Amino acid sequence: MQPKKNIVHLPVYQPGKPIEEVKRELGLKKVIKLASNENPFGCSPKAIEAIQAELSTVSLYPDGGAVQLTEAVAEFFGVATNQVIFGNGSDEIILMLARAYLVQGDETVMAKHTFPQYKHNCEIEGAVCIEVPLKDGTHDLDAMLAAITDKTKIVWICNPNNPTGTMNTDAEIKAFLAKVPAHVLVVLDEAYCEYNTTGEYPDSLELIKQYRNVISLRTFSKIYGLASLRIGYGIGHPDVIRSINQVREPFNTTRFSQAAALAAIKDQDFIASCRQANSEGLAYLSQQFDKLGLSMYPAHGNFILVNVGRPAALVFDGLLRKGIIVRGGHALDFPTSIRVTIGSREQNEKFIAALTEVLAEVAVQA
Repeated sequence: MQPKKNIVHLPVYQPGKPIEEVKRELGLKKVIKLASNENPFGCSPKAIEAIQAELSTVSLYPDGGAVQLTEAVAEFFGVATNQVIFGNGSDEIILMLARAYLVQGDETVMAKHTFPQYKHNCEIEGAVCIEVPLKDGTHDLDAMLAAITDKTKIVWICNPNNPTGTMNTDAEIKAFLAKVPAHVLVVLDEAYCEYNTTGEYPDSLELIKQYRNVISLRTFSKIYGLASLRIGYGIGHPDVIRSINQVREPFNTTRFSQAAALAAIKDQDFIASCRQANSEGLAYLSQQFDKLGLSMYPAHGNFILVNVGRPAALVFDGLLRKGIIVRGGHALDFPTSIRVTIGSREQNEKFIAALTEVLAEVAVQA
């Protein structure tokens, strides 16, 4: 049996190494994972309670339309219920967007170094991916605009960008959207938006009111700490949401994920505390990197891409042996960098201690 010709070259997504595997392989008792941009503080206790309350309904299908959760999210953001859609993580909404809008030969524009699932899903649909190099680690919106043609269907903007952590400002996004043709859907992937503290982050909800060709993707996996439950959402014009719903699989989110997300969005005190702790951790790591003479991109999420000046694979392996899992830049096309998630204060301090030792062990890249 032969698969579709346009998928045979696609790489299989490689997640960060799991804690259990590292413990088993290296004989370690304690391992800190700072590789997948998870929330080191877990999730709201109210979300845990909501999951426990659902245990008695495990034999029942979930609400296929996530009606109660849709109403709560719509109320929280001040939008209509027909402007909201849920997915098995925001990853699934990326998949559904590609399925709903792209056919063989269509073009789609994205950054060269960004979340790989855009390209992956677009190529499955046979679309031509136009990849625009980053400018100082940030989306080059002028160059992306110049790459748009009559064949362009979707433009993807990851903001803050993964893996660089950089941000396009409200003014930059507004100037970009003012020039984008109406036939092009602009996807603002805002998985890390809740961590932003600059005051310059785009107000995508206002932009959606002005532009019917804009959709914001968000998730409960990051600051809400529900990564294992796989639930994300999109907010956009009702026509866009309807098109995505037409290709959505039935029962694509679970009873547990819906219940937990419903409880989590109502606990904004927990979110505020995580944002504050992340801001403090980001400042601490940035300061320590400066002391170590390492350069980094300005970070606006819950992770930092730092240039360690050495082969990333060697630094990754060195940290792994010390019980610290990060994301090696050799897997991200940044051969002398590592991406590290902001952890708790204790985790951050242990990471810096381990990194200092590894840097002394690994020769500087010539």
